[in-house]
Amino acid sequence: MPPAKKEARPSSRTGRVRTPAFVKNHRGVKNWKEVSAWLEWRGIEDIECITPDQAGIARGKMMPSKKFTSNTSLALPSAVFMTTISGGYPEDGNGFHYPEDDGDLKLMPDLATLSVVPWETDPTAQVICDLVHQDGRSVEFTPRNVLKRVLAAYDKRGLRPVVAPEIEFYLVRKNPDPDYPLTPPVGRSGRPIGGGAGYSIAGVNEFDELIDDIYHFSEAQGLEIDTLIHEEGAGQLEINLRHGDPVELADQVFLFKRTIREAALKHETYATFMAKPMQGQPGSAMHIHQSVINTRTGRNLFSNEDGSESEAFFHFIGGMQKHVPNALVMFAPYVNSYRRLTQAASAPVNNKWGYDNRTTAFRVPRSDPAGRRVENRIPSSDANPYLALAASLASGLIGLTRKLKPDAAITGTANEAEIDLPRGLLEAVDIFEADVDLREMLGEAFVATYAAIKRAEFETFMEVISPWEREFLLLNV
Repeated sequence: MPPAKKEARPSSRTGRVRTPAFVKNHRGVKNWKEVSAWLEWRGIEDIECITPDQAGIARGKMMPSKKFTSNTSLALPSAVFMTTISGGYPEDGNGFHYPEDDGDLKLMPDLATLSVVPWETDPTAQVICDLVHQDGRSVEFTPRNVLKRVLAAYDKRGLRPVVAPEIEFYLVRKNPDPDYPLTPPVGRSGRPIGGGAGYSIAGVNEFDELIDDIYHFSEAQGLEIDTLIHEEGAGQLEINLRHGDPVELADQVFLFKRTIREAALKHETYATFMAKPMQGQPGSAMHIHQSVINTRTGRNLFSNEDGSESEAFFHFIGGMQKHVPNALVMFAPYVNSYRRLTQAASAPVNNKWGYDNRTTAFRVPRSDPAGRRVENRIPSSDANPYLALAASLASGLIGLTRKLKPDAAITGTANEAEIDLPRGLLEAVDIFEADVDLREMLGEAFVATYAAIKRAEFETFMEVISPWEREFLLLNV
């Protein structure tokens, strides 16, 4: 229960009420005492208590701010985290069992994530929550807890991973009818946006007012954008985030997706993080840059004292090569995700690595020894950021602990040879369940739950007849 709120005291010099520095923070407070002052200073009326489900969708409850700071117990049904993207539920089997009582899970607000919701007309704040059982045990199968489980395994070994995500997305015209293909938006020039505008400043300027809102919304929430560029696709943009703690960065991606969608809707446009929203256009990725710090020395584990590459650097890559393909369903979670992963396209369909080689799955960017890192280029932008980071870091840690050796670095084009990854969702689920090391790292309950959800989603997809089938099968077979 949060303590009672105390009044601010007048300054002895001026007689004015001194405003505590923490109330001006855009993001996060330390304790419940600070929560009350932070909310009161902003005149906040409502609080959104949110948490990511398996798809990365914000689930939760909304309440008056006064109720939030009282002794209020928050809970969500466990079924929320067993739901498919279409709102259905998987069948029991393969280790998954739907709880008969559908009991409540407790929401535990992470006060470090408290921020405003800048697009709301009434003063509103939001806070990301963790899930625990009624007896206080962490819920093993919820995404934020899965990532924390992986980070705990690093911490146990005196290691701390650092990540920096890059998120691609498309702006498209509003399209309320799913039977019609998506089309590029109209920019300020009044003409539909075309492709081939990679890194074009003019391409970014087509959406000046929308991008301004993204920046303003982000600043109000304490979210820091490193860079923003126009990608190759028609109306495709990319936002890069500054490197940092994996949970904090996953939280930022989670909130950025909400922010970008809301900014787009304000301008009568959709923002989509589908992996392949438009035929003939590039797919959208969520590249993940990763390094590991030795917590005792503070040094980058991937570099020796003389600046050369360490054995740990190669072991991390070895773990990525062996286990990332098995965890593909966490990086490419939907049937649509595999439309992005096609041979000779910009997305990698291999498990190779190379120095500054964008055709490989695992790229080592040019950097000084302190900044040495590995970029995982496989994840799609439709991936849940908590789960994508958990799977990527888990794969690298397995390589570190088992001292796995990588193949030789690729110097040429890696994406025109055989495909090293599963070609579809069901195949990806099968090899995911079969990886014993991943099951141990991510947790049995999560693996069983996630696999059951993905199988159920595939069956739902198979009920839909596509335009391709009507075009080529209707009168020909």
